This record gives sequence, C-alpha cells and structure tokens, in this order.
Amino acid sequence: MMIRRRSALLGLAASWTMGRSSLALAGTGGGPDDPRFVVIILRGALDGLAAVTPYGDPDIVAHRQGLLLPQPGQEGGLLDLGGFYGLHPALAGMHELYGAGQMLPIHAVAGHYRSRSHFEAQDYLESGADQRLDNGWLNRAVAALPGQGRRPDGYGLAMGLSVPLLLRGSAHIGTYAPAASQHPDPALYQQIAALNAADPLTGPAFRDGLKARGFSDSLMEGAPAASRPADGHKPDPFSVLSTAAGQMLAAPQGPRVAALEIGGWDTHAGQVGRLKGPLGQLDRGVRALREALGAEWRRTVVLAMTEFGRTVRMNGTGGTDHGTATVAFLLGGAVAGGRVGGTWPGLRPDQLFENRDLAPTTDLRAVAAGVLRDHLGVPHGALARVFPGTTGETVRGLVRVA
Repeated sequence: MMIRRRSALLGLAASWTMGRSSLALAGTGGGPDDPRFVVIILRGALDGLAAVTPYGDPDIVAHRQGLLLPQPGQEGGLLDLGGFYGLHPALAGMHELYGAGQMLPIHAVAGHYRSRSHFEAQDYLESGADQRLDNGWLNRAVAALPGQGRRPDGYGLAMGLSVPLLLRGSAHIGTYAPAASQHPDPALYQQIAALNAADPLTGPAFRDGLKARGFSDSLMEGAPAASRPADGHKPDPFSVLSTAAGQMLAAPQGPRVAALEIGGWDTHAGQVGRLKGPLGQLDRGVRALREALGAEWRRTVVLAMTEFGRTVRMNGTGGTDHGTATVAFLLGGAVAGGRVGGTWPGLRPDQLFENRDLAPTTDLRAVAAGVLRDHLGVPHGALARVFPGTTGETVRGLVRVA
C-alpha cells in the first residue's frame, strides 16, 4: 500500500479503521532523527497469564490446568523466556525480538483503577487520570514536547473517523479513513448466518451470498470468529494498519507518534482456541510495523497494553473472567529487552488480589512515563500533567538512552 497523503508529508495525523483495528497518528516535530513511539491498545482484556505464562510457579497448575500449554521444549509448547516464564507460541515473531534484545514483557502490571468494566477501564487507561477526562495521556505527552507550540498550523487534519480518547486533546490530531476500509468482522457474518440458518428463505440466500464473496462453509457452520475469506491471502486488517503506520512514521517529515488498537481479547469461553487468533494478529502486526519502518525501527518503542487482566482461575466454560493485573509488552529497536520485567507477586491463594486475580505490582502509568521521558523526551516536570494524580513516577531502564 503506497502512502501518498499530504498528512504523511506534513507530519499530520491519520486514523484508519478496519474491522476491530484502528490507527491514529500524530506529528511530534518531524525531524528524520526523531524517536518513534507506537501504542497498541489490546481492547477486551488480554490474559497475561496465557500470553506470558509463569510455568515456573508451582501454583499455576492448580488454578488453570485446563488452560496451560506444554512447557518449553515440548511439542506445541511455550517459547522460553529465561526459565520461569514462557511466551505463547502464537507470538513467535515477538519471541525472535526477545532473543534480539528488542522485546521486554512486563508482568503483573495494572492501571491505577480497579474497575472490571471494559468501558470504564478503557476510559481510565486512555485518560491516564484518576477520573474520567475528555482527553488522553498520549495527546498531553505530544503537547508537552519541546517546540510543539510553535507550529501555527497544528498537527492534524480531521477527515472522517474520530481518534481514540488516548490521542484526544489540545495537540491537533486528525483522522483519515480510506475508502471501503470498514469491513464487518467475520464474527458478525457468523452471527447473522447462525440467526438465519433455520429460515428456509433467508438462510440459503445468506449462505449463497457469503460463498459468492469467497467465504468458506466453515464460517456458516460455526467456525471460530477468526475465519476469513477462503483465498487465505488477504492480510488481516491489523497488519494492513501496521504497515500504513510504519510507512508514515518512517517518512522523513512524517508523524512520530501512533496509536493502534486491536480487539478480540475477551475470552470468557474456549480461551485456548480463541486466543490464538488475536495473538497471531498482534504478532503479524508487529512484524509488519517493523518491516515498514525499516531503518527507523532502531529509533522505535512500541507499548502494547490492555485495560485489565483476567482471573487466575479458569471458569466453568474453559475461559477466564475480568481480572486485574496482566502483562504489557515493550518492543522496538530502542527497547532494553531480552528479559521479563516487573515483580512477580505469586499465585498462592493468599497472594491473589481479592482471592481471584493476579495482584498488581507495577503501575502501567509509570511504565508509560518511563518511555515518554527516556525515549520520547517529554520533560520530567511535565509527567505529572501527562498523568494527573501522580508525581511523575517512572520505571527506569526500559529503553536504550542514546
């Protein structure tokens, strides 16, 4: 996909939405040597214990034996992260980054809130404050960068879809939706097919229509939501957006901050099978972003975060329910990776949060603040304004400081 938009050349912002994925970009100065920062919101609450499994903790078996994958070295097993943790095998590309010192998972992280409501938690996650706001912490970070107030034409151009709360605020952020980009998610087709299956008129008509559009019979027969057109060659929306983001961020005078999102993480039932799809999309999207950035990957940090984790114990339908602490990922050529960060709280019943969740030991805001200060160059004195209610606390040592 060739990006020939004026917004890419002028360091403006863009937002692309396709299915459950979307993208917004903002300019932060536009110099070729500027650092790049990408935030990926994993909407729906990623189970951090499945993505980065502490197989070395003996208590995990009692809580979720039906959810555990084989240990590293076994067929279909986890990818080792140093002898205590294992990475889900769907994240093989990210595991390669770990081996290259360019991925840093941080476990037992959580936002500053204790809500298990998706909508409320996502608002707090994106606002970064102790109360709901109409602007986001990434926008406030862009506004706090030195020299941002000297651009009289602003940083964005609105052309359709709104930006996520994370990037709303005083720094001008525009949106752009390419023609015919909003294709329904395959899960919607599956639900409509199921509702009409017994109808003698609409059932066959709907099946014939889907077949004509290239969908296989497995979609209409209840295949997982990750089913796609039968040709199997069309890239998933998140990879398309990641490529677009990388191309724009790599442009010499292009934007320098991007926010992407990907859904499908709410695994209340059948988690072992359902989680492979979104994890695979995330892995392919990170790979696409890296390839599109090219040489600029070395100046890039990617933060992948979710609104909360999931329960330690498996529920009665082979899934997990809304929890608290989870895992966040830092990826990129500027990341000081090759290790797992955070403080492990343990999984004994007396160590769980409210006797059900992984206990939080690291504030996600402090992780983000550490990247903003040490990588993006946000002044330390501005961090308390970026994250109201804090004193600008940061986690150090997350990035390679030039």
